[in-house]
Amino acid sequence: MKEQNPEDQVQETVDASAENTEKTAETSVSDPLEDLKKQLEESRNKFLYLFSDFENYKRHAAKERMDLITTAGREILTALLPVLDDFDRAQKNGGLSDGMALIHHKLVHTLKTKGLSQFETQAGDPFDADRHEAIAEIPAPTDELKGKIVDVVEHGYNLGDRIIRFAKVVVGK
Repeated sequence: MKEQNPEDQVQETVDASAENTEKTAETSVSDPLEDLKKQLEESRNKFLYLFSDFENYKRHAAKERMDLITTAGREILTALLPVLDDFDRAQKNGGLSDGMALIHHKLVHTLKTKGLSQFETQAGDPFDADRHEAIAEIPAPTDELKGKIVDVVEHGYNLGDRIIRFAKVVVGK
């Protein structure tokens, strides 16, 4: 190995440094363009993300608004259900005069226009915990009524597509 003179080492370092500076100068010419392309791509991605986020927000807000509209009268309709039950009981026992039957009909019609609907539950239907509330369990009068509804005490109601009151039933065991 040949020993280098310190002056030669300094000269080589200066030459290497100059070469690196030239290479950096060449790449720095294209760097602003590349930087701008990267910034443009980042900005585009941010825009698409925000746009999609805003669209999701609009859909969610519209769904909430529709839910609010359909369930806005939920409390008042729920409060009127016992009155409707009393009318139904009186009608079942033959205690409604013509005037009362007319009032009952108007009440039912008004509640239907507000989105209330009664779901059908009859004796002999299978018990469904998602729609029925068992308030009593009695020995089944027949074997075919075991695990099925024996009697309907109060009907169940939907407001739109949501259940606002479960049907209260007696189940055979």
